Amino acid sequence: MSRQVSEVVEKIALPIIEAEGLELVDIEYKKEGTNWFLRVFIDREEKPVDLDDCSRVSERLSEVLDESDPIPGAYILEVSSPGAERPLKKENDFHKAIGKHVHVTTYEPIDGQKVFEGVLKEVDSVSLTVEEKKKTVHIPREKVAKARLAIVF
Repeated sequence: MSRQVSEVVEKIALPIIEAEGLELVDIEYKKEGTNWFLRVFIDREEKPVDLDDCSRVSERLSEVLDESDPIPGAYILEVSSPGAERPLKKENDFHKAIGKHVHVTTYEPIDGQKVFEGVLKEVDSVSLTVEEKKKTVHIPREKVAKARLAIVF
């Protein structure tokens, strides 16, 4: 259900977001407590997304969602920036993250480990290469559960 909702909302949201000169980063539809939340994450390269950007997209998206009514039941719409720990989902996201600090979790252990944090060195269709403090790890793409940028303290 969540995946289907995300796919439908993406088709509706993409033209609205792109018309604002923004990028769709992710869509999340999930239940928290008794409420369903539809979260739309937007970003842009030139400068950070601000509250006005989120408000404009939220208003326009809300109008279109109300008209087409693709989601059964009530939900809370939230439009925001992904923040400093932006998820890496699309191929382009991974390529833009080369040379940056990333956090990657896998579906199953690789050499006894499921969490990797370090600098993303290489990306290809088969694997991600992450340089951790003491070793370089090649993570098969099909084993990547989640990947995001990470803040180094």
